Amino acid sequence: MELSVHVEGNINLTWPLWKRHVSDTEQLGYAGLFRCDHFTVEYPDYPNVLELIVSLAYAADHSERVHIGSLVAPLSFRDPVLLAFQAAALDDLSGGRMILGVSTGWMDREHTMFGYDLGDLPTRFARLEEGLEVITRLFRSAEPVTYSGRFYQLRDAMLRPLPQRFGGPKLLLGGVGVRRTLPLVARYADIWNAFHITADEFQERSARLDQMVEEAGRQARDVKRSLLNPVVCGRNDAELERSAAYFRTVIPNGKDMPIENLLAALRQELGAIIGSPQQVVEQMRAYADAGVEEIMMQCYDVTDFDGVHLVAREVLPHVS
Repeated sequence: MELSVHVEGNINLTWPLWKRHVSDTEQLGYAGLFRCDHFTVEYPDYPNVLELIVSLAYAADHSERVHIGSLVAPLSFRDPVLLAFQAAALDDLSGGRMILGVSTGWMDREHTMFGYDLGDLPTRFARLEEGLEVITRLFRSAEPVTYSGRFYQLRDAMLRPLPQRFGGPKLLLGGVGVRRTLPLVARYADIWNAFHITADEFQERSARLDQMVEEAGRQARDVKRSLLNPVVCGRNDAELERSAAYFRTVIPNGKDMPIENLLAALRQELGAIIGSPQQVVEQMRAYADAGVEEIMMQCYDVTDFDGVHLVAREVLPHVS
C-alpha cells in the first residue's frame, strides 16, 4: 500500500511551508503529495490560501519521484476546459506524475464570497458529469471534439499539444455516495478516493463499486482504490497532544476537552487513524486488507512537519 501526504492549502499555507512539504515528501519516501482546492475556510476566518495550480507547478518542477495532484478541484468554480489544459501541462512538466481530482464543490461560504453559483445537489452532479465528459474527451481524443450540454459546449475543440501521456493525467473522483458518486467513478475515474470512513465501510463501498465498474463495461482493477483520512500519531501522550492540537481549535468545546475525548471525537467524525506508530500501522493494514491501495494522510496543521517525519520513520516502512 502507498502512503501519501495531503496538505490543506486553505489553512494558512504559505510558500515557505509548501516548499518544505514538497522537499520532505520527496525525500522521506512518501508516494505522493496532494492539495485541496479552496478560496477560504467554511468558518468565519480569512486564512492565507495558496492557489492550487500554481503550487502544483512548483511541485512538478521541484520533485522527481512523487505523484502530485488535486484532491479535489471543484467544477463549481473551475472551468473544465482550462483545468484540463492546466492538468495536461502539469502532467507533461512532471513527466507523467499528475493526478487530476475533481468534484462538485460543497462549501457555501467560498461560493457566496466570490460570486460563484454552487447550486443544489442535482445541479452540482449534473455539472460534474458534463465536466467529466468534457475533460475525458479532450484528454483522450485525437480528433476535434464537439459537445453540447447544459453547462459546457465544445465546437471542433482540441488541446494542443496533446498530453504526452496517452489519455492524459489520471482522473480521480472522491466520495462514497452509492446513488450519485460511485456511478460516475465507474464511468470516468482511474482512481476512487473515499474519505473519513472505517475499513469495513470502505470494503462495502468498494464491493459496490466493483459491480458498477463491470456494469459500465470495465474491469474492477481499472479503478485504483484510495482513502483520505487524518492521522494522529504519537509515541507518547505529549506527541499525541501535539499531533491533535489543531483540532482543539475547530472541534466544538475542543479547547478544554480531555485528550481521550478529543481523539474519540476525531475517530467518530473524521474516521481518523489514531495511536502509537504500531497502532497506526495496524489500522492502516486493516484498510489495506479492505482493499485500500493508497492512503492520503490528511494534514490540517500545515506546520506539523514533526508528525510527517514521525510517520515516515516509524509507519511508512511497515505499510509500503
